[in-house]
Amino acid sequence: MTSTSPLARIVRGTGPGLLLAHGGTGSIEGNYGPILDGLAERHRVVGPDYPGSGRTPRASGPLDLDTLADQLVATAVEEGLDTFAIAGYSLGGPVALRAATRHPQRVTALVLTATFAHPSARMRLLVDDWLRHLRSGDQEATARWTALIGAGAPYLDRMTPEELATVIEGARASVPPGAIDQVELVGRIDVREDLGRIRVPTLVISTTQDAMATPYHHRQVADAIPGARFAELESGHLPFAEAPEAWLGLIGAFLDAQAQSPGRPGAVIGRRA
Repeated sequence: MTSTSPLARIVRGTGPGLLLAHGGTGSIEGNYGPILDGLAERHRVVGPDYPGSGRTPRASGPLDLDTLADQLVATAVEEGLDTFAIAGYSLGGPVALRAATRHPQRVTALVLTATFAHPSARMRLLVDDWLRHLRSGDQEATARWTALIGAGAPYLDRMTPEELATVIEGARASVPPGAIDQVELVGRIDVREDLGRIRVPTLVISTTQDAMATPYHHRQVADAIPGARFAELESGHLPFAEAPEAWLGLIGAFLDAQAQSPGRPGAVIGRRA
């Protein structure tokens, strides 16, 4: 039986179910805002905010991947979705994978963008730096670091000084209360054993200029999921800002194909709640 969800959520559109899982320090509006209307044209979209993001209060203790995955699924069920695809971005990828292995009877497909199964040595250094900035209280330095690491080099290189200042100010203003909790969870992620258990249609979208979750991580995920499709998107770690139309096109085309020839819900070997 699916538990109740404490997560605030955005719900839009009609059609086949689509559950969204956002990235660490993000939110549904922040990570999917530019493509929400496009997704909702053909889907019933449910987008829960993690504890400490959007309108969801911060958790009282460390975040747990199983609990978070269960809460996302419970949110979709509460909004009337019996089965649904999950689109996971960044940290949302491991959340989506764990949801699929714990609730195989509900998940019909996965779209995983700019994601990872386990932090590499380099990514662990990056997570440590990220946490150090967040804990420092220096909002300006944190925003500049986030812009430098998060955005692809071509995207930043084309900017005027005024545009860059706007991006840095946006990064400064968008840090949620639960940012440290979510980045700490990034450092603890390990869903490598989940990958081989996935039996639903899966698309891995690799952001080719990503310096945060690099193409190394994307390929690791795709190679370990049986039958996974792999697509490349010219973007850094921020496809919603750098290439929203192309990102929406990849997600939409894959989900449309699954609607015409749907995978079998429940065809997952592995964890159950």
